[in-house]
Amino acid sequence: MSTVTEAFALVLQTDVLLAILLASIYGLVVGSLPGLSATMATALLVPVTFYLSPIAAVATIIAASAMAIFSGDIPGALLRIPGTPASAAYTDEAYAMTRKGQPELALGICVWFSALGGIAGTLSLMILAPPLAEMALSFSTYEYFWLAFLGLMCATLVARSSPVKAIASMLLGLLVSCIGIENPAGTPRFTFGVTDLLGGIEPIPALVGVFAVSEVMRAMLNPEPPKLPYRRFGSILKGQLELTRTYVKPQVRGNTVGIIIGVLPGAGADMAAWVSYSMSKRLSKEPEKFGTGHPEGLIEAGASNNASLASGWVPSLLFGIPGDTITAIAIGVLYMKGLNPGPTLFTERASSMYALYIIFIIANILMIPLGIAMIRVASLVLRAPRASVMPIIVLLCAVGAFATGNNLFAVLTVAAFGVIGYVMERNGYPVAAMVLGIVMGTMVEQNLVTSLIKSDGNILPFFSRPVAAVLAAMTIAALLWPIGVRLRSWRPRSAPSA
Repeated sequence: MSTVTEAFALVLQTDVLLAILLASIYGLVVGSLPGLSATMATALLVPVTFYLSPIAAVATIIAASAMAIFSGDIPGALLRIPGTPASAAYTDEAYAMTRKGQPELALGICVWFSALGGIAGTLSLMILAPPLAEMALSFSTYEYFWLAFLGLMCATLVARSSPVKAIASMLLGLLVSCIGIENPAGTPRFTFGVTDLLGGIEPIPALVGVFAVSEVMRAMLNPEPPKLPYRRFGSILKGQLELTRTYVKPQVRGNTVGIIIGVLPGAGADMAAWVSYSMSKRLSKEPEKFGTGHPEGLIEAGASNNASLASGWVPSLLFGIPGDTITAIAIGVLYMKGLNPGPTLFTERASSMYALYIIFIIANILMIPLGIAMIRVASLVLRAPRASVMPIIVLLCAVGAFATGNNLFAVLTVAAFGVIGYVMERNGYPVAAMVLGIVMGTMVEQNLVTSLIKSDGNILPFFSRPVAAVLAAMTIAALLWPIGVRLRSWRPRSAPSA
């Protein structure tokens, strides 16, 4: 009980509460601007976290990401332009409701069920993380190697693009993580005589470049989105309690799928939304209504993407393995603030963990009133000229990159990875897989080399230990899955019977 009291004392500080409020407003605004993702909103917050206390810094990440995931639904419902990738799965459904004259109902569903999904995901984090932390205390370098490798494979397994392209992106990220002298041998690799590369490529500038600068480049080359005509909305939450009672199964299903996908390293909210929407359509008693403004798929997918946000912190806090691109950024902030991820975090810093749970719940409760206010001023935000928004984003990227190491090379890194991210996206290569390779490459290599040193070069312990054997089987299955799918698609069709 004293731990919970300490956690409330940590959260109920003026700077933490102010950070939650301001980050929530910021996340709502950025998420509602088409093309600016929740990951980008989080990346741009990193320089701000340098000047905050540890709990306030993490609170900004949690609040901004939760709000941005929801507010991406606003331009999707009103303009058929998803504000974030997580909103893309059900944009057509929400826009169909708007065409039927029900924009309030569509956006009410988005805000209400996003909040409920976020709370469900937080409960899963509270329930799953402590027992998993106890189990993780028995992990050695063998298990950590397979766990990190499994995270990389999951990122390629759930990619919406070609698995081959996802694996190529992941390998590019692993190559980037090899740069510098921070390797078990302490030997300079891929530095080409450039002293700035001896320290390797910092993950934060790479993340900012891939997600923020590439989005700016894409926006500048695409036509300006249509403007939203101003109209005063009616009651936003009208009928939501009735929908909550009517669609209990889709909610539970969406929350469950979101929690499971969130725990998988490398999946994230957008994958949870796509899986939940397609599952809702397949299992619905009225599948013919989907695409015509039917609330069922909207409820299930909206609950799923926010549920996955909180559960995505489970592998991040336990093992330092990002559940998605947002937690990849959060891990960097955690290390920077001395809250090093790992099972000991739940024993030595238990009050900080409970503080994170409380912040998640506060952010999702705050989502309802702030979300309603954001919906009402949506027309003003969506009419902001792109030509004035994009230069500000580039400036924030440059300032944030310079602040990470106080050198100009970080700014050049942001620019370089912005170009790389843009080229990859244009050609269908998922940048999320590359990001996971950059973040987790060092972990894979160090645990592999350490394990081989301990076993004197023998690979048998990688498979003989019970937990390591299970993780190895899962990793190999994930690696072979795309090959099996490809072989199945090549199987010749049987000739039609006469």
